[in-house]
Amino acid sequence: MNISLDGYYSGPNCELDWHFERWCPDMGMELEKELSKAGSMLLGRKTWAAMSAYWPSKIGDPCCPREDISFAMQMNNRHKIVYSNNLKTADWSNSSIIKGNLETAIRSLKNTGDDKNIIAYGSGQLVQALISLNLVDEFQLWIHPLILGKGKPLFKGNNEQAGLRLMGSKFFTSGVILLRYER
Repeated sequence: MNISLDGYYSGPNCELDWHFERWCPDMGMELEKELSKAGSMLLGRKTWAAMSAYWPSKIGDPCCPREDISFAMQMNNRHKIVYSNNLKTADWSNSSIIKGNLETAIRSLKNTGDDKNIIAYGSGQLVQALISLNLVDEFQLWIHPLILGKGKPLFKGNNEQAGLRLMGSKFFTSGVILLRYER
């Protein structure tokens, strides 16, 4: 999850420009490495819709930076699970929809027996629900060197972050720091 120093994952109107302004190739390489370890991506409906409109065309786009093509291939080929009670079809390659009780659906996914990670991208409201249900095993917080002052906070002060253990950190040329915590 990309967050500001003051803990917001987006501006008050879902602004993400601050995130894209600090994106750099070494961050892309790290994200691609993490994605390669995942068996599935878990996305909320809004994030899935934005990504499904963006990534499919990037492989053949001559303006797409070379370092992004490998990532685009992973995004398009990786299994994507979209949680939505409203979405009827999921036509982005390798996408499936889960509905109903979030806790039941995610516990079922986690108990499939494969040892692959399920990685949640963006999807702030979905991630907050996962946190409140104690379904997040690891936090990867991409801390951006800015203060938004207002926006949508990742942690809402309900002691969700209690008991976190730092597993590692990585610094990027843009000033972003990746902190990995496990519960």
